[in-house]
Amino acid sequence: MANINQSVQNLLTLDGAQCAALVDSSSGMILGQAGSGLDLEIAAAGNTEVVRAKLKTMQSLAIDDVIEDILITLGKQYHILRPLAKHEGLFLYVVLDKSKSNLALARRKVSDIETALEL
Repeated sequence: MANINQSVQNLLTLDGAQCAALVDSSSGMILGQAGSGLDLEIAAAGNTEVVRAKLKTMQSLAIDDVIEDILITLGKQYHILRPLAKHEGLFLYVVLDKSKSNLALARRKVSDIETALEL
């Protein structure tokens, strides 16, 4: 069991991790953050819109499923957004340096951190 600060700090142990946050997707507000390299306030607000749009699209298509994670691949970075199954309306957000990270291991660790997170 880990609290918000421990969980977000733990995300920074990923190879290539630059910053991480726990975000409330109803408001776009950051509940916990670690690292540097991005304006996390702007990133959290923008990625809140990404999560909302995907959920709305799934609803419109009558897709009866859940989002495990959303991956955004940039030229030099991976952005992973992982909605929390146990805490609707919250998602983990981590930014990785693409050249220094292993995407499969990162997705697995984000999943493990979600499972251990205690609010």
